Amino acid sequence: MHPGEILREDVLAPLGMSARQFALALGVPANRVSQILASERAVTADTALRLGRLLGSKPDFWLRLQARYDLKTQQGVAGAEIAREVKPLSRKVLISAGASVDV
Repeated sequence: MHPGEILREDVLAPLGMSARQFALALGVPANRVSQILASERAVTADTALRLGRLLGSKPDFWLRLQARYDLKTQQGVAGAEIAREVKPLSRKVLISAGASVDV
């Protein structure tokens, strides 16, 4: 789920705020908020900081939501291609290099 969907359904709707009012409260252009709410734009670090301040939430909450959405989307788009192109290193190679095998 894109962070914009959560903002639209769980924040703006219960507050009865328009995208324009929310943008004004965040101190950002209205088109930024409209694009995020439409899942057409990613939540950036700047937006996450503003959301955290306005809503009393942690900025990393919004960034993690965006990262999860991006990974899921990209996995569907390029997952099979990446699996064909990138071969995992063996545990033996990783251990001999001193890497943590549980990463």
